[in-house]
Amino acid sequence: MKKIVLASASPRRKALLEQICLKFTVDARVREDTELVGQEPHQLAREISLKKAESVASGYPDAIIIAADTFGVIDGCMIGKPHSESEARAMIASLSGKSHTVITGFTVLDTLTRKAVSRSVETTVHMKRITTSEIEAYVKTGEPLDTAGAYAIQGLGAVFVERIEGDYFNVVGLPLCALAEVLKEFGITVL
Repeated sequence: MKKIVLASASPRRKALLEQICLKFTVDARVREDTELVGQEPHQLAREISLKKAESVASGYPDAIIIAADTFGVIDGCMIGKPHSESEARAMIASLSGKSHTVITGFTVLDTLTRKAVSRSVETTVHMKRITTSEIEAYVKTGEPLDTAGAYAIQGLGAVFVERIEGDYFNVVGLPLCALAEVLKEFGITVL
C-alpha cells in the first residue's frame, strides 16, 4: 500500500484519521494559503485543501496526500480562526442564538499519478444563546484560539451547541464518511 500523508498541523485531524485506523504520517509543513477570496465557500474550501495538498506533495514521489480546510459561514460571511481573545469573543457572540454552517473542503492527491479528488461537506450548527459571562469563561480556557469559528464542538465548546444537521466529524475538521468514499477511488479501504 502507498504511504499516506496527512498534510496538516491539526491534532484533531490526526486523531480522526487514527480513529478510523489509517496508517499515516503527518507533514505539518503545509502552507496555509487562505488568500483565495471572492469564491463561493464550497469552491474556496476545496481550492484551499488542494493547495495544501500540493504544498507538501513534492516531498513524496509515491504517496497519497490528504489535506483539508475548515471554516464557518454565518449570515453570508466566512469565519475562520480567531487571532486574539477579543476576536474570539466577537466570533462567539456573533454565533450566539443563531445557526451557522461549517464547511470542510478536503483533497486526496496521488503524487505519482497526480490524480486529485477534492470534495466539500457542509453541516449546520445551531447554537444556544451564550451569555457574556459564558463567553468570557470560555475564552479564558484558550480553546477558541485554535479553532475555526472560535469553538471546539469536541471540547468545551460542545456546551454551546443545541444540535447539528449533518456530519459531526465535519465540524471537528474532517468528514470521515466522505473521506472514506474518496479514498476508495485510490484503492484504500477503511473497512
